[in-house]
Amino acid sequence: MNKNNVQQLSVAAFFNRYGKELQLELLNEELGEESFIKEPTINRPGLALAGFFRYFPFKRLQVAGYAELSYLRHLPLEECELRMKEIFTLCIPALVISRGCTLPTHLLKIAQEFKIPIFRTPLITMEFINAATIALEAAFAPVTTEFGSMVDILGMGVLIKGKTGIGKSECVLGLIERGYSLVSDDITQFRNFEGRELFGTSSAVTQFHMEIRGIGIINVPAIFGIGAVRPEKKLDLIVTLKDWSDVENIERIGLDSEFLTILGIDIPHLTIPVRKGRDVSRLVEVAALNQKLKSVGYHAAQEFNTRLLDKMKNQEASML
Repeated sequence: MNKNNVQQLSVAAFFNRYGKELQLELLNEELGEESFIKEPTINRPGLALAGFFRYFPFKRLQVAGYAELSYLRHLPLEECELRMKEIFTLCIPALVISRGCTLPTHLLKIAQEFKIPIFRTPLITMEFINAATIALEAAFAPVTTEFGSMVDILGMGVLIKGKTGIGKSECVLGLIERGYSLVSDDITQFRNFEGRELFGTSSAVTQFHMEIRGIGIINVPAIFGIGAVRPEKKLDLIVTLKDWSDVENIERIGLDSEFLTILGIDIPHLTIPVRKGRDVSRLVEVAALNQKLKSVGYHAAQEFNTRLLDKMKNQEASML
């Protein structure tokens, strides 16, 4: 398992990854390969333009809209340049001008001197801030890789783990044949969003493909249709396939809950014994549907246990 917590993101990487989505246009010659965004949020430098720098979050991407530009236009030229130099001296990652506006030529020259990238976007200020914040949260989200295949079973994201040769790919193939969707085969990448949910996906190279021993690499949507794949899915359940002989205590009722922790989030976990003749795909399907019932408050094992205890109490009462 490989973990990666992003601590900073270069402005160049941000522009290359999200520039088209955010409609960013570079206004000077400084792309920002040596400038880094160190906090996954946006700041409007209004107070800094007014000369107050005590709590200026210079590690964040800065955005200026009509309010900031109007304020700059009403400042004397020397004071306007002084304010921008003070901001640029703090080595902000970059400045984005919203609503399709631009900085005056003399301020662009100052930004070039300090090697500060200046971008322009036609988006209104709040629209850009919302979209850029989502992009930054995704870019800064903790990432890890888990060995296992992931499937979407009626809205339940299920990670199927197990030793090599246990039958993970065959199990996934059986689930796809039942109408469910492949998320990833063999290796799954997970991102932790806001410390509450894990989203799994496949690498760009192997996405929508599977390796089947004896057959080779197959293109899942080409064979089963576009509905047989999903690019991303929230993780709801982990199922580990084990050889029957390797499982010492087989769970018979299901009262005890087990969890596996990935990136600090506890995910429900089941171990399913595998042996000749068992329809593993059907067992994983039922496990996912049972977990779906648990997520909405219905626990079959607990209901059965309650009924059994009530029955025993009634029998004891009738004997007295």
